[in-house]
Amino acid sequence: MDELIVALAPRLPTLASELPRVLAASRFLRAALAALDADDLDGFERSYRHGELAARVDGAVAADPAMVARVLRRARRREMARIALRDLAGAAGLDETLRDLSDLADACVAAALRGVENRLQARHGVPRGADGEIVRPVVLGMGKLGGRELNFSSDIDLIFCHTDSGETDGERSISSDEYFIKLAQETTKLLLAQTEDGFVFRVDTMLRPFGSAGALSASFPALEDYYQVHGREWERYALIKARPIAGDLEAGERLLRALRPFVYRRYLDYNAIGALRELKKLIEDEVARKGLEDNVKLGAGGIREIEFIVQSFQLVRGGSVAALRDSRLRPVLRYLGENGYLDAGDAQRLDEAYVFLRRLENAIQMYADQQTHALPMAEDARAALVAALCFQDWAALVARVTEVRSFVRAQFARVFATRHHAPESVQQQLVDALWSGALTGDAALEALYAAGFRRHPQAVLAQFESLREVRLVRAMREEAVQKLRALLAEIVELALTHAEPETALVRTLRVVEAVAGRSTYLTLLRESVAARGTLVRLCAASPWLTEFIAHAPIVLDSLLDARALYAPPERAELFAELARRAEPLHPPADTEQAMDLLRHYQKEITLRVAAADLVEALPLVKVSDRLTWLAEAIVSQALAFAWQEMRAQYGAPLRNDGTPAGFAVIAYGKFGGVELGYGSDLDLVFLHDCDQLDADSAGGPRSINNGTYLARLAQRLINWLATQTPAGRAYEVDMELRPNGRSGLLVSSVASFESYQRNEAWTWEHQALTRARWVAGSTGIGDAFTRIRREVLMQPRDPDRLRQEIVEMRAKMRANLDKSTSEVWDIKQGEGGLVDLEFITQFLVLRDAHHDAGIVEWSDNWRQLEALERAGSIGGQDRDALIRCYRTFRGWAHKRALQNESSLAAADEFVQERATVLDVRRRVLQA
Repeated sequence: MDELIVALAPRLPTLASELPRVLAASRFLRAALAALDADDLDGFERSYRHGELAARVDGAVAADPAMVARVLRRARRREMARIALRDLAGAAGLDETLRDLSDLADACVAAALRGVENRLQARHGVPRGADGEIVRPVVLGMGKLGGRELNFSSDIDLIFCHTDSGETDGERSISSDEYFIKLAQETTKLLLAQTEDGFVFRVDTMLRPFGSAGALSASFPALEDYYQVHGREWERYALIKARPIAGDLEAGERLLRALRPFVYRRYLDYNAIGALRELKKLIEDEVARKGLEDNVKLGAGGIREIEFIVQSFQLVRGGSVAALRDSRLRPVLRYLGENGYLDAGDAQRLDEAYVFLRRLENAIQMYADQQTHALPMAEDARAALVAALCFQDWAALVARVTEVRSFVRAQFARVFATRHHAPESVQQQLVDALWSGALTGDAALEALYAAGFRRHPQAVLAQFESLREVRLVRAMREEAVQKLRALLAEIVELALTHAEPETALVRTLRVVEAVAGRSTYLTLLRESVAARGTLVRLCAASPWLTEFIAHAPIVLDSLLDARALYAPPERAELFAELARRAEPLHPPADTEQAMDLLRHYQKEITLRVAAADLVEALPLVKVSDRLTWLAEAIVSQALAFAWQEMRAQYGAPLRNDGTPAGFAVIAYGKFGGVELGYGSDLDLVFLHDCDQLDADSAGGPRSINNGTYLARLAQRLINWLATQTPAGRAYEVDMELRPNGRSGLLVSSVASFESYQRNEAWTWEHQALTRARWVAGSTGIGDAFTRIRREVLMQPRDPDRLRQEIVEMRAKMRANLDKSTSEVWDIKQGEGGLVDLEFITQFLVLRDAHHDAGIVEWSDNWRQLEALERAGSIGGQDRDALIRCYRTFRGWAHKRALQNESSLAAADEFVQERATVLDVRRRVLQA
């Protein structure tokens, strides 16, 4: 029997059965285990606790600080043997193996840095900035090390930097720049120098600014300037993986936060896909030139392609999705699958492929501790690899490698789909001729007619000419114009598949014109067949949506996933997703980003609702529900942001009992009635429960009067919702339904609101109260409002006087607002229209609520009619007829809104419905 196995088996009882296979798999491991003492095997069979590996390395260095180089090499050999043994024996999963390898590198770099720093400071003193503060070193781990995914025999990519400039305070003073260059040089040498004990880690510092021509260590200001002025696309890609591993870790995190805008664009960045594609092409050329097709890292379908798939999503979306800013690959890949960016099954298979390829890569390197990524040619190395991965034979292993790489290659090709230069299409020839001016006037119209634009070719020609003359288009480089023309040809081809191709094309070109100066959106439409096709479909269906997208092009990202586009979220999902996106933002520091978030989210979800509406995936009621839920979520989050701003400046207003005062938002009108449409404004009333308005706020850097505080909070909430920013506004806000209207306070106390409603409010204000409800803020105030509303609406009223007041109010409204003529009928204000129907319902609620509390339970017209029927206030036939008319009117008006058409119907439309409403009005209101 193998003598080494006999010696090791008693010391490694839980792994003893695997020792023959493991030792056959790795010559390095056999030699390393044979050189270890019995005491060295302590901990070989178990997982390390968090921080244990670093503690072991630090302890070894502390025991013999004069021999740091030897200690680190022996520590590295021991830990690498332990890691290889546990991995090959199946005792450690991939994540543990990669984490331990990364932790080992972290600990060795940190220990080497400290050792060199001690020597330099003894010679030159401590480096200090102009303010006397100590200047600290930071080492950034890049690549696999930065992602805590280091492979077995990898070199380590490092960037050395330091917090500031200055000079050392010793007798032999030098500039801090010189000091930190020496620190980087000597630390690197300590790690990679080959001695009788081997080396610690091979070090690569070429990722630093300016590469080999740059200083070995740069100050933070110099780094920030470099990336702002000189930073290239591949450096963005590299910095995704950056992680502070040694020196001042907290300062390193600050640096990475400062560099985040360089790495992750604020908006979606589809240009990153092209940059990554070009980088991959360079790698493929190198693979072909050097004959590296069997390289499991760089070859087709290898590890690098999985990394590129994941990092393409990080670069494109990382600026807006915090979860994608993780330096680790597997958590990000899992997130992509769970959140629909990748098909969940494909993401799972990519993860399995990554695990297999990384284990394969490690096993190749564990054979002789050599930095290689190629499948071996020698028979003994192949036999070792088969043993390491538990395959039956080499043919079975190769078959599995081929299967995995084929799948990865297919996924990579799908994500990075490139355009093949097929012969120019007819559409491309047409676009090029129109663009270049080779076709003009009647000849251009004839060509458009022949292509299929037979109803209004002149509209198409005019839109092409308008796009060509846009200032930002005229300023494009020739390469960008070529790409734009290619995109236009694709759009022309798609438009021709629609029933009204001119309409589809002209509207879509308006969107292209609106985004002409923003290459990222043009790239998105050029790169994504799905987004391009969906855009043309939505533009063809609705001019309102065309304008909506043109004014808010950030919603173009929503077109990528048709499944999500046509299935807008339910209420809980809608609130949860907005809260998740808002969580990293902290006004007032992030006020601009937070305002943009609200506007982008409002537009994204509105687009998804409208898209589902247009394909009739949602009935009218569910469309209004979702638009209303969206407004509730936006208002709630805007109020949270406004509170954060106020508390950061002024603390909080307190009640007499010392508890914080509350603030609540009450919705009226369509918002209160759960009937919001596209572009609806929000009718709001604000309430508070502070009972000491003359006192000052507490707990902030400054104090202000509580009454002033609450008024400012209300104004800030309006600003959060209605301020026009480059991203637009979230909602228009109307405050005229508050007590005393325009002359009233912006925010009222619960007590004064109750007094006003009981003693001063007009009948029309009680009509408005029937459609009011709490939507955000203090639930205690919400409960108080619900009570006040119920009690006020349930007050007994003189039916005849109530009828007279409501009829008079309706007559005034019709005289001022009804746009009906002999040719058209105003579906909202005209006789027998929506407002008549609503007034019937409101009269019955106010007349009969004192008999039955169920009548005031709901704020929407539909359920109020159902409650009135249950209470005996209206017959079942009248209820059904009014609901049917209400649904018909709203559905028609809703569709007209999507077509940018008015709410005026032909005079001979809805004759039966109008007669029904007028009949009920005559019987109920006697008018």
